[in-house]
Amino acid sequence: MLFCRTIISRSTAMQAHNPAPAPGFPNISYAPGNQVPYGYPQHAPGSYQGVAGAESYGFQVPAMGVPPGLAVPPIQNQPFVKEGTIWMPVPPPLPNCPPGLEYLTQIDQILIHQQIELLEILTGFETNNKYEIKNTLGQRVYFAAEDTDCCTRNCCGPSRPFTLRIIDNLGHEVITLQRPLRCSSCCFPCCLQELEVQAPPGTPVGYVVQNWHPCLPKFTIQNEKKMDILKIIGPCVVCSCCEDINFEVKSVDETATVGRISKQWTGFVREAFTDADNFGITFPMDLDVKMKAVMIGACFLIDFMFFEHAGDKKQRAGVWQ
Repeated sequence: MLFCRTIISRSTAMQAHNPAPAPGFPNISYAPGNQVPYGYPQHAPGSYQGVAGAESYGFQVPAMGVPPGLAVPPIQNQPFVKEGTIWMPVPPPLPNCPPGLEYLTQIDQILIHQQIELLEILTGFETNNKYEIKNTLGQRVYFAAEDTDCCTRNCCGPSRPFTLRIIDNLGHEVITLQRPLRCSSCCFPCCLQELEVQAPPGTPVGYVVQNWHPCLPKFTIQNEKKMDILKIIGPCVVCSCCEDINFEVKSVDETATVGRISKQWTGFVREAFTDADNFGITFPMDLDVKMKAVMIGACFLIDFMFFEHAGDKKQRAGVWQ
């Protein structure tokens, strides 16, 4: 009888230190002096009778902290998958930064992949160009789509005027590129190419202006006041043959290289039968975010001028459109 009473008293004492767990948590017993397992509910001081001076259950509660110098990002700043594509996390809004360009403050290199259009390959019928703009992790930053009519695309070819709309992962149009109809060449430099970059749409933030040169493709990047900020200089012969083609981004006096726009070699089959090109753009991390957007616009202008196929499906390499 005395032995039974001893067992009951010990069982009652253990139950006092092992209250029923919250719904959804397994029923795990732990003795006084042990730590509460991670993930179990923590109660406010005084909720339970425990060891004097302790806060919950009378046990030492483990700190659920973060290493010094680190912060737990909010859930909206995590990469997410949309229609099978991983998108770059949405950065917080920044002062004096056009909405939607906050992504560019966090990267110093982007990749631009033109999508292959099956209809264009089979029929030779020129369709609206579409591009994926990604960071170095392969996360999509923007999606760009040309907006021109059928007659303009197929009659004017690579020289056509276009409106190119760039949207972010929320579906908002954050950058608009406007290219007017120009007919420039090294022999007739009176109507050189120009591209206006708007961010947000309707608000110009910069321009890409072609400079006349007898043998080199040269451009100037300007701000919204049309003040020269950077220069772009390409190779003498713009020919894609088994290697990348680099357009150097330099300071205004052309003494220092600050970035690069590279047309990447994609292989014989893709180069011969499609006009779907890949580009890489590098720029300083601390470069004005508006000028980063203008460099993206310069990349698209270079693509249309030098790497779009003509109506006979032959690439006009080295010929100024």
